[in-house]
Amino acid sequence: MLDRPHRLTTSAGFTTAVRTGRRAGARTLVLHRGADPHGPSGPRVGFVVSKAVGNAVVRNRVKRRLRHLARERLASLPGSAVLVVRALPASAGASYAELGRDLDKAWTRLDRVPAP
Repeated sequence: MLDRPHRLTTSAGFTTAVRTGRRAGARTLVLHRGADPHGPSGPRVGFVVSKAVGNAVVRNRVKRRLRHLARERLASLPGSAVLVVRALPASAGASYAELGRDLDKAWTRLDRVPAP
């Protein structure tokens, strides 16, 4: 579970990251990274897992896996970063290891390009 200060919960935060930030994708997910409009309060991460991924049980399993993977990698984000992890339908059948590889691949692509 992510600590409360690291959770992205407002729709404005999601909108800012998705519309104005950088994007990188992999087979099972897409990452959107933007800057926190409220200043450097520490990195924050939010998740989007739509009904296209599967039923409630599958969506919640995917969210739990992604939250745990993001928490392990939180230290590598800059202090004012806002990260939105959007799960694609392929994430429903992906193992924990596959999600981790895809997250690392997209994370690496985002690190090559500076945040806005």
